[in-house]
Parts: sequence; structure tokens; C-alpha cells
Amino acid sequence: MKPADLSALSAEDFQQGQLLLVDKPLGWTSFDAVHKIRFLIRHRYGLKKIKVGHAGTLDPLATGLLLICTGRFTKRIAELTGADKCYTGSMVLGATTPSYDLETEVGEVQDTDHLSAEDVSRAAAAMLGSSMQVPPQYSAKLVDGKRAYLSARVGKKVDIPARAIELYRFEVECQELPRVDFDICCSTGTYIRAIARDLGEALGCGAHLSSLRRHSVAEYEVKDALSIPDIEAALQP
Repeated sequence: MKPADLSALSAEDFQQGQLLLVDKPLGWTSFDAVHKIRFLIRHRYGLKKIKVGHAGTLDPLATGLLLICTGRFTKRIAELTGADKCYTGSMVLGATTPSYDLETEVGEVQDTDHLSAEDVSRAAAAMLGSSMQVPPQYSAKLVDGKRAYLSARVGKKVDIPARAIELYRFEVECQELPRVDFDICCSTGTYIRAIARDLGEALGCGAHLSSLRRHSVAEYEVKDALSIPDIEAALQP
């Protein structure tokens, strides 16, 4: 959908249901994007309320494709959330953080001079297929009715059960070690931060995620997504 197509939609169109492909900006939560789009639709058409929700959360430090449903299409959220997803990004070997990304500061640092690109490629290939992944402590997983990250931020560790995931593709580019660029396709519920953690553990040096961009969900691709400024311009009253 192009901005011009979006601007041509009526209030009834949004209430009947639309699937919006949004390129979520860095620093925004997925809920920030939902709230923004809900506000724009309500303000443009003078609606008191309209259902808007997202399928598949992206962390604030991640960018890329976020599927947002309006009106009756919110019934599709569970289906879309369960779809396979693909990402590109970077991780840094030899340095760990409590959150496994840059939300928290680097703590332990280890030497990586002994590692080669072949070592990293072999370790990544060994992670392909089905496995049980332990979600990060800094995650939105509910533990006893409380988000895990709320406990993590006050230094309390909670028991988060492992869950089954599948990695269909894990390609790495290692020309600038200790930075590793990657392309991953995986099942729903996979934490890419935890993939960085597990790769670092497999290599014996630790690692953290330094950047992440989601480029596809099922058959939908970020190249077809609208930016927030595009959506703001299209939905001006």
C-alpha cells in the first residue's frame, strides 16, 4: 500500500479491517506505533474509538516490519503473530550485557583474537533446526502475572521456562570480527537477542546483539512498508 492508497481509505474501510505494513523506527515500542496510528485514524475521521493492534512485537532497539491491524482485521492478529519471521542485524562477540543487547551496558569482556570466520560459521550452522530456547530475563514474558523485564530491572532473576523454536536460516558475515552480521529466518517466539547469547556461549566468548531489523513476516516484506511520517502525511485531516 502506498501513502496515496492509504489516504483514499474511508472510516468504514478502517473499521471493516485493514492490514498496515509499518516500518517501525528505532526507539519506538510496538505499542507506540499502534497508539500513533489509532490516534491518526480517530483524528482524521472523528471516530470515538477503533480497534488497532499489532502482530509480533519488535523491541524498541529494533527496526523494520511491524504488522498493524485495524477494525475487524484485529481478529487476524494471532494468525499473523504465529507466522515465521526473518531478520538482519549485527552482534558483537566477546562482550556481554544483561539484556543481551544494548538496552543495558556491556559488562564482561573476553578476547576473541583466536576466533576465525570459519569458527563462527560452524557454530551458527550447528544452531540450525529445532531447539529449546530460554527467553531473556529482559523480556515481556509473563512470570506469575508480571513482565520478566520488571524484575530484571531491579536485579531480580525469575525462572522463565524454555520454549521450542526453529532456525531455518542463520547466515553470518564475519569480515569485521568481533562484529558478526547475520541473516536469520526463524519460527515465531524466537528471541534474536538469545540467539546472540547462545552463539557467544557456543564460541566460549559471550556476545550481544548490537542491531536488528525485521525484513519479513510470512509473505509480507519491509520494502512494501510505510514509514511513520508517510502514514502521518496520508492521514492528515
